[in-house]
Amino acid sequence: MQATHTTKRDIRKLKVEELKEFFVSHGDKAFRAQQVDEWLWKKSAKKFDQMTNLSVATRELLGQHFEINHIQVDTMQRSTDGTIKNAVTLHDGLIVESVLIPAEKRITACVSSQVGCSLACKFCATARLKRQRNLSADEIYDQVAAIKEQAEMFFNRPLTNIVFMGMGEPLLNYSNVIAAIEKITSQKGLGMAMKRITVSTVGIAKMITKMADDGVKFNLAVSLHSALDQTRSSIMPINDSNPLNELADALRYWYQKTKRKVTYEYVVWQGINDSMEHAQALLKFCKVIPSKVNLIEYNPIEDGEFKQANDAVLTMYMDLLERNGITTRIRKSRGKDIDAACGQLANKS
Repeated sequence: MQATHTTKRDIRKLKVEELKEFFVSHGDKAFRAQQVDEWLWKKSAKKFDQMTNLSVATRELLGQHFEINHIQVDTMQRSTDGTIKNAVTLHDGLIVESVLIPAEKRITACVSSQVGCSLACKFCATARLKRQRNLSADEIYDQVAAIKEQAEMFFNRPLTNIVFMGMGEPLLNYSNVIAAIEKITSQKGLGMAMKRITVSTVGIAKMITKMADDGVKFNLAVSLHSALDQTRSSIMPINDSNPLNELADALRYWYQKTKRKVTYEYVVWQGINDSMEHAQALLKFCKVIPSKVNLIEYNPIEDGEFKQANDAVLTMYMDLLERNGITTRIRKSRGKDIDAACGQLANKS
């Protein structure tokens, strides 16, 4: 006789009320649901066996009906600067990458929101992978939980910051990103502060407007890289459908609703945006709403089409912006030797 294969439900897809109903219908106490919920989200349990305040019989009951589709950190690479890159296998065998970035006063988790990316930015290795699917809220949460564990294990320090700057465009997976952030910041979850979370986008105007309407409390970063439409469209095709004037309107709305500054992520490349004209265009765009600028060191990807501008150009940008009251910093990349830096995540491992 052929065995029938039943797919168990992922228990993390259930609300607490549904768990209560499950326990009551199996002759157990409703409060078990709260215990399980705490194990899943506060303690990041990967298996039912870890839920030690439940009886063996209760754990076996859960195992008969449910599973926990937890991510697996398959390979972990450590950089000479302390950065850790995780290759994370999802329950369906697909892989994404996440990064732990240690600094003197903080430890940051850089997490992915999609498998691959559909936006085709010319300077980004992730853009060369086709987008296969969005990550679920649980899979995003799991990346943070894994890096939190690594921060405590390898650095004996807590995770302090989270940036959605890994693989994919967070605003094209908005509902799952928001649900994950709710789990990460909830006192019933990891209890992290909203102000320690930054969501980075290429600048999808209607989604920035939606975030403002939703009253989100996290920080917004925009990958800008040029404040001239023709140049920006040549390296970031999204600019054709979301030109700079529409992005500026969305950012004005964002600031009007949230009163939160925006951070512009900006790489300066040789022969692309390394002129005074580009620097002045950036300065003008910075005055749309209160903002600050991260001038990011470029991390080459294989074909070498893009080359980092020299230090004199970065100094020119820095001087112009600072002289005009725009807080600017040059951000050195971390984890370059293991392809863990900005724009380098491409599942090579």
